[in-house]
Amino acid sequence: MAAQGRYDEAIALIKKENPFPAVCGHVCNKRCEEACTRGTIDEAIAIDDVKKFLAHRDIDNATRVIPKKVIPKITVDGVFDREKGFTEKVAIIGAGPAGLSCAFYLAEKGYLNVTVFEKNAEPGGMLRYGIPNYKLEKEVIDAEIDVIRAMGVEIKCGVEVGKDVTLDELRAQGYKAFYMAIGAQGGRKAGVPGEDADGVMTAVDFLHEAAEKEAYPIGENVVIVGGGNVAIDAARVSVHCGAKNVSMFCLEQRDEMPASDDEVEEALEDGVTVNCGWGPKEIVKDDNGKVKAIVFKKCVRVFDDEHRFSPVYDEEDTQTVECENVVLSIGQAIVWGGLLEGTAVELNRNNTAKADTFTFQTAQPDVFVGGDAFTGPRFAIDAIAMGKEGAISIHRFVQPNSSLTIGRNPRYYVELDKDNIVLESYDTAKRQVPKATRTVDPKGFKDDMKLLTEEQVKIETSRCLGCGATIVDQNRCVGCGVCTTKCEFDAIHLKRERPECSTMYKAEDKLKAILPYMIKREFAIKKAKRAAKKDK
Repeated sequence: MAAQGRYDEAIALIKKENPFPAVCGHVCNKRCEEACTRGTIDEAIAIDDVKKFLAHRDIDNATRVIPKKVIPKITVDGVFDREKGFTEKVAIIGAGPAGLSCAFYLAEKGYLNVTVFEKNAEPGGMLRYGIPNYKLEKEVIDAEIDVIRAMGVEIKCGVEVGKDVTLDELRAQGYKAFYMAIGAQGGRKAGVPGEDADGVMTAVDFLHEAAEKEAYPIGENVVIVGGGNVAIDAARVSVHCGAKNVSMFCLEQRDEMPASDDEVEEALEDGVTVNCGWGPKEIVKDDNGKVKAIVFKKCVRVFDDEHRFSPVYDEEDTQTVECENVVLSIGQAIVWGGLLEGTAVELNRNNTAKADTFTFQTAQPDVFVGGDAFTGPRFAIDAIAMGKEGAISIHRFVQPNSSLTIGRNPRYYVELDKDNIVLESYDTAKRQVPKATRTVDPKGFKDDMKLLTEEQVKIETSRCLGCGATIVDQNRCVGCGVCTTKCEFDAIHLKRERPECSTMYKAEDKLKAILPYMIKREFAIKKAKRAAKKDK
């Protein structure tokens, strides 16, 4: 669609699976590009950058593309009333990507009373409070959420369910189902002496406060403990907050680090020093209880022979690093508070909620769960996917005589066999690289908004091999319409361009048209039978 310049239709198609195309355009880990067939030839299609272009074009338009609601036909006194939708009340707990996605797709199904409860001052969850502003500006998040509000979803911020209001109180108010998507907004400590010192904090807490204020008194010398993408964010934010010497220490060697390669490269460009193969042993405090230094011990092995996490240290090989602040990025925790009190919801050892992996229903039938609270920390797109599935489950749960599983799309896909591809011809253009659309301070908190131009989008989309496309031969299509029911993206529609040429009858007129033929046919059959008997 983008290749054809059908931009509004393209963004509408994207939102059938993802209500946050602009957000993902900035922070997605691009697994679709890893699977792109074009990548077996030269470089994958810049799928993420094309979607980012489409999403920002939609944001900048005076009229946004707001998905049409699928309003059910409700019979009122024998007459179809198209103005109404489902009146069942649904509560979403947590306004992160999973919760907001669930609310989005419930609203799209025609639910009129979907309320999102968020304990923070603003919606967005870790999108807002965990991702630095120079990677994802809050205005982009707000623009995406504006569409969800326009679809009729109510978002109540500053309300902590389990503290300000309980699930039983919400049930008394008429809520029929609950979707818990509280995320993993707690940080883990290292369990070493001295970590209670003033100046030691978790990466989650640090990023949260820095995101709110776009500033933090971090000091000049900072040590980040951890080697994942969150640790990279903490290190880079420290630089953006004014730290002069930022050092990362992680257990893994460079090729084992969980952080993505491009994230590490960006940290190095910001002046962060990455030290691999070291684990924390002790945090040294001064006489006032303030961080003075951190002692590291050499990690000689991170994983065992079965690649299970089982670090082994050389306790005698140590180094001491002086610093003013230590940021621990060694894992995230799920903090339930009083949310689950009085429920049958069960928890795993890592504090994630136990639920069915297909329906996301917990042991408490009216409680469903999704996002990091179910899987542990993952990417935004994983939470978005679970949000949509959660909406499907809740819709089936609150409607009478419905099954959570029967007739449900299992979303099972088989990847194209890229080892047996025959290419006759293809566009040989090179992958397009987005350009910065504005100048910003490289150590500030503003995004330079790297976007493809419209001309680049035309070139990039022409590189697509079309391995997921189906071309309909109009001379062979009989208009059966089966393709419209099978297409996962509702991208195929049939319409009569010349209705005057059609001999088809409306449903209520079919009997009038068919009856004379039926009578004529019956006489013909009887006549044939009599002739057959006579011949015998």
